[in-house]
Amino acid sequence: MDTQVETPPAPLVDESTPAVQPLTQASTTPAVQSPAQGSATPAVEAPATQELASEPPPPKAVTPAEEEEASTESGKKEEPKLDINHIKEELQNSIIAGNIPQLVLHMITYATGIEVSDIHIEPMEKIVRIRFRIDGVLRLIIEYPSNIHPAIVSRVKIMSGLKIDEQRVPQDGRMQITTEDGKNLDLRVSTLPTVNGEKIVSRIQDKSKTIPDLPNLGIQGENMKKMERFLALPNGVILVTGPTGSGKTNTLYSTLSRLNTVGVNIMTFEDPVEYQMDGLSQSQMKPDIDYDFASGLRTALRQDPDIIMVGEIRDQETIEIAIRAALTGHLVLSTIHTNSAVGTLTRITDMGVKGFLIASAIRGIIAQRLVRRVCKYCKELYTPEPKLVEEIKKELEGVDPNHFDIKKLENIQLARGKGCDKCGDTGKKGRMGIFEIMEMDREVGSLILKNAPDTELMDAAKKGGMITLKQDGYIKAIQGDIPIEEVYRVVQ
Repeated sequence: MDTQVETPPAPLVDESTPAVQPLTQASTTPAVQSPAQGSATPAVEAPATQELASEPPPPKAVTPAEEEEASTESGKKEEPKLDINHIKEELQNSIIAGNIPQLVLHMITYATGIEVSDIHIEPMEKIVRIRFRIDGVLRLIIEYPSNIHPAIVSRVKIMSGLKIDEQRVPQDGRMQITTEDGKNLDLRVSTLPTVNGEKIVSRIQDKSKTIPDLPNLGIQGENMKKMERFLALPNGVILVTGPTGSGKTNTLYSTLSRLNTVGVNIMTFEDPVEYQMDGLSQSQMKPDIDYDFASGLRTALRQDPDIIMVGEIRDQETIEIAIRAALTGHLVLSTIHTNSAVGTLTRITDMGVKGFLIASAIRGIIAQRLVRRVCKYCKELYTPEPKLVEEIKKELEGVDPNHFDIKKLENIQLARGKGCDKCGDTGKKGRMGIFEIMEMDREVGSLILKNAPDTELMDAAKKGGMITLKQDGYIKAIQGDIPIEEVYRVVQ
């Protein structure tokens, strides 16, 4: 008896979305194959490679961003590519046909083509939905019937080296994917048993991407000068703080890429090791055998290090060893979960660290958030309401004029995206950081010794030249980099 499956909704991305390369599985994982011949489940052929049209499209007006993209692409060798809209159609066809290997392959191909960071496969009572996290926001992509979900879970588990017969406990695994243009993708897969079946989340990491430099992350003006002073320090603790998914790891790697020279010994202790860098001794934590950040730090001090990076400070033991390493002549970089730079000092105090140790060892704290950029393809400027103009001017009053072009305050204009095919009609494409960087000076140090409240510490830090997250967000908004609503979304 044939089972009729309702055709999923139309693709979210239309034909103007850039084309992407098809995927091939690396040799370290099983190859993706169509179902065996003669099976009751109809096979879906892999999408055929489409040649680019030889005739040029009719002339049309283009934006400066499109001209820039065209000039970048000119001179490159033309390669066969798959249309992203065609891949979406093949994904739908795979669901209808019940072709599980092709469904999984097209899902990953589609995700990598539209720059997805995470794939969510979520079973519900009657259906299963697939959502992609794009620029930090989850979007519903497609749904499929729950009767094929167990086969999809098994396929993903096989590709990730997980136990397919274990459905009672969460599992973690990895799969390696290589695109035809040579990109190496690492997918970290996590399964979680729920009342409706196993949920799967895959984090996609493009190992072929270069680590961005600090200015490309959004660090500018006086904040960049502070970072350069941090990099010149012979010892001390530098902490990067923010919620999960705020880009702390990228900031650490960008910092290490500047410090990575042949004359220094850099050791990192991570869980997991997200990027492998030549010149660094990177160690993966294994809590199941009691190899954690604290034990790794103790070992590092016997390895003649110059610079130590610890993935995260979670307890009193780790922060005390980090401070001891800093006081004995090492530069220590790490992350911690707090809401602000000043809040980090309070958090460390609550861990039981003495005030005089904090004041002498902590040299800088970087708080950050990730915000979405205005789409450059549909960007437009507008004049905000007078009330908002006054709020921005009041917030930026007293900010060092070397941090941004102060003339922009004379005629404030903000940017927004009208919505186009490139950004999925959201008006936003890509992300950057907003930062709050605090240097430890004598006034802040003396307030720590007095156990002063956060309000006094904040006033002293701002007096010393610290730019708050909200101020940095407003500056990037009036520069036309981000929409103003992104500042309100991430800053309280």
